[in-house]
Amino acid sequence: MSSTRKFFVGGNFKMNGDKKMLDVIIENLNKANCANTDVVVAPPTAYLSYVRGKLDGKVSVAAQNSYKVAKGAFTGETSPDMLVDLGINWAILGHSERRHVFGESDALIGEKIKYALERGLYVIPCIGEKLDQREGGTTLQVVSEQMASIKSNVNDWSKVVIAYEPVWAIGTGKVATPEQAQEVHLQLRKWLADNVSDAVSKSTRIIYGGSVSAGNCKELAKQPDVDGFLVGGASLKPEFSDIINARS
Repeated sequence: MSSTRKFFVGGNFKMNGDKKMLDVIIENLNKANCANTDVVVAPPTAYLSYVRGKLDGKVSVAAQNSYKVAKGAFTGETSPDMLVDLGINWAILGHSERRHVFGESDALIGEKIKYALERGLYVIPCIGEKLDQREGGTTLQVVSEQMASIKSNVNDWSKVVIAYEPVWAIGTGKVATPEQAQEVHLQLRKWLADNVSDAVSKSTRIIYGGSVSAGNCKELAKQPDVDGFLVGGASLKPEFSDIINARS
């Protein structure tokens, strides 16, 4: 377990919630003990200001996506400049649903990361393999290619938290075993050492996402290269507080 990388838990609400539901989540988060964990939650874009206005400062707020330019004829998109204007300081980029439901390429995700960082946002780039890639033994190749497109667009790694999310484990109830998660996280850390620097490899937080729950978070959190979680469905439930304190 690293003593230098602070535990990090992100909650991705996806396209879920209304004011009534969010009020319950916010109340729970405002009571939660976040002393040993950096906590970031990502509500739907429509509720970013609502959540930021009601949530204690101890919890940061992220957008679930942002675009690669400041403004223009891009219907439905949100720019990092707008997020900064709202007091939002994080963005999740390249989530598997953006990649596989909306067809975003590594190149586009890289451009989004680059611009978000230029505008001062902290970013959570997501990487991960699909089931056929895992079964075909190409996990490392897939995540290495995704990392390469991230690396070429990052100058300041202190503003980056990498989320490893095996696509086959997202929303399926299937979870990578602690050993599977640790194996890929260790390989990612080695990739950073080989392709960026030893210092970045040691300091960059690599978090796991994919059906994380109160029931499995403690075992996953014991792995030396798992620095936290990006949580989907469980972030909408009271058990999210248990996940925040998985390492406490």
